[in-house]
Amino acid sequence: MSNRLPNENPSAGAELSVDLAIPPSDPDRLFAYRRTGRFFAQIGEGMEELGAKELVKLGGTDPVLAYRGVHFGAADFETLCRINYLSRLCTRILAPLITFDCHSTKYLYKTAYALPWEDLLEVSGTFAIAATVGNSAISHSKYAALCLKDAIADRYRERFGRRPDVNRDNPDLQLNLHIDQNRAVISLDTSGFSLHRRGYRRDTVAAPMQETLAAAIIASSGWDGSKPLVDPFCGSGTLLCEALMRQARIPAGFLRERFGFELLPEFDQAVWERERRQMDGEIRPVPAGLIRGSDLDRQAVAAARANLNGLPGGKEIAVLRAAFADLDPIEDSLIVANPPYGLRLGDREATAALLKEFGSFLKHRCRGSEVFLYFGQREMLKMIGLHPAAKKPLNNGGLEGVLARYLMY
Repeated sequence: MSNRLPNENPSAGAELSVDLAIPPSDPDRLFAYRRTGRFFAQIGEGMEELGAKELVKLGGTDPVLAYRGVHFGAADFETLCRINYLSRLCTRILAPLITFDCHSTKYLYKTAYALPWEDLLEVSGTFAIAATVGNSAISHSKYAALCLKDAIADRYRERFGRRPDVNRDNPDLQLNLHIDQNRAVISLDTSGFSLHRRGYRRDTVAAPMQETLAAAIIASSGWDGSKPLVDPFCGSGTLLCEALMRQARIPAGFLRERFGFELLPEFDQAVWERERRQMDGEIRPVPAGLIRGSDLDRQAVAAARANLNGLPGGKEIAVLRAAFADLDPIEDSLIVANPPYGLRLGDREATAALLKEFGSFLKHRCRGSEVFLYFGQREMLKMIGLHPAAKKPLNNGGLEGVLARYLMY
């Protein structure tokens, strides 16, 4: 069996078929991603360019930026596995099964019913559907998902006398339905569940930073381990964990037990285990003192330590319980932080006072350091009293935040 997937030539618009152990006489059983070798990476808003660069570094080809994502090619199945296992910025990697014009739920049902779902999922398995719709005759995402679910269930029921169950929390097969301007794409989620769920978060505090956002902040800083990295507002330690994983070359999926691509027809367990061992073999120790953090909140410090302890080398990362004002000067270092804020709680004055004091600390006690601060709300930029050398919009959940860079001379 060949695992090669061809690169798609966007300018030609042609679809190439490839031998993936599917009989050429049965073209209806050839899913779209197997003809084109093209996939879609879901990425948080503001991270698309960083994500495209990461995909190319991991072996992806011909990236095309889109809203909250990147279309890309994968030359072989091993590349698809590698991207899922190593990507720190992507949320999900979708493999399109079929793309078609869709002006009604009746046609959605008919088209979905014809797909060979039994090639992907045993009748005893479970599945779930995530749907989004916009600017289309089908205007309700939940109803669109219901139509797709009914089509799958009815096909199994007709062929086997029973159907797979729906499991929204932990399905064997996660599907994605996207309809925009009456153009539908049904995709298999090769990640299985969101890649931001690394598995190290054993404990947390209120409003934790999403792992992919923390990874984007570390990537944006360009940190290469040549100088110490310090987080004086570490919270539950997400920035520290992502910094450790990057510097120690710990795969983002190191703690995950399974992926959605294991259901694809071309999946080979032996090949996947070999690839995973090779990637895990790149893990290396991090010098003592290279990464450290602190926080005034006792619960946050305990959570950070618990989360770090779940990663190789995490027990060596120092986390202190201390206010930033009580820290020794942080000079010639990289400072990354997500300062706490109470704006949504109405505590604007306290937030402004804290940020003003922190700005003074950076200016007078952090000489020679480069600082990257993520503000969950943009008005916080004015409170710190420093002029940013650069700033970049980055969203965290529903918050329209911004990452600001400061140089301390």
